[in-house]
Amino acid sequence: MTTISVDYTALTAPNRSVEVDGRTIAYRRFGQGPDLVLCVRFRGTMDSWDPLFLDLLARDFTVTTFDYSGLGLSTGKASYAKQDMAKDVDDLVTALGLGRVVIAGWSLGGFAAQVFAATHPDKVSHVLAIATMPPGLMVKPQEPLFLQTAFKHEYGMAEEYILFFEPDSAKSRAAGDASVARIRSRSAVTDTFTPPDIMIQSVIASSDPTTPFPDPDGAYQAFFRSTDIPVLALSGDHDIMFPVENWYAQNDLWPTLFVTTWPDSGHGPQHQYPELSADLIASFVKNNPRPV
Repeated sequence: MTTISVDYTALTAPNRSVEVDGRTIAYRRFGQGPDLVLCVRFRGTMDSWDPLFLDLLARDFTVTTFDYSGLGLSTGKASYAKQDMAKDVDDLVTALGLGRVVIAGWSLGGFAAQVFAATHPDKVSHVLAIATMPPGLMVKPQEPLFLQTAFKHEYGMAEEYILFFEPDSAKSRAAGDASVARIRSRSAVTDTFTPPDIMIQSVIASSDPTTPFPDPDGAYQAFFRSTDIPVLALSGDHDIMFPVENWYAQNDLWPTLFVTTWPDSGHGPQHQYPELSADLIASFVKNNPRPV
């Protein structure tokens, strides 16, 4: 099992890598406590997480962030297919010799986290679904403005507000300014533009155009309706990509599902409310242990 220094922070943790199946998966590890593995959003890399949110998590968890194959500092073939992202998680967890992990995913990374949990339930203690959606059809669809903005080559603050915060709220915009400033404070940023063909692939990878997270045979829904793995869905009240209403629809169907909604926020609730989000996650994991 890989050892780390508890003195590292989100801004000082060194880049490391493991080689699996002819590719390298880049990662960073810091903190202390149970293992928490974070799957990043569409177009994201390790540098896309708010360092304050990560450092607050690191008070209670050993935090691992990583880059998907072919993106950021990782090598290999890039893919946003949910099974491929989940394989990256499994290969990393196996290579690092981790036991049961808390698996978390933001946005598209939430698909990776849920698929990993469903295909490797013995390796998961908890699932954290951050600003994402459950498998299956959408109860409330995304707003077209999100994808129109997400596919722009470069983001300014106007795009950041639209994508991850609540642009009509001065409070949310101010939280967005603070979060982006913290993200940009890393001395060596490796966040890079995702190739257009990979972005397009992420949209057409679904065989069902009616939902971003297809579950044609209902296998993923069936898993979460019967599992004993605690699941926490953390969403903003106005997420224009993955509306929280899609989680409300699962409340009486998934027996271990907790749904939390942060007010006046969008697709990056953990960056707008880093302290509250980290505290909730720590309490959720501590007070809802998975049966042995």
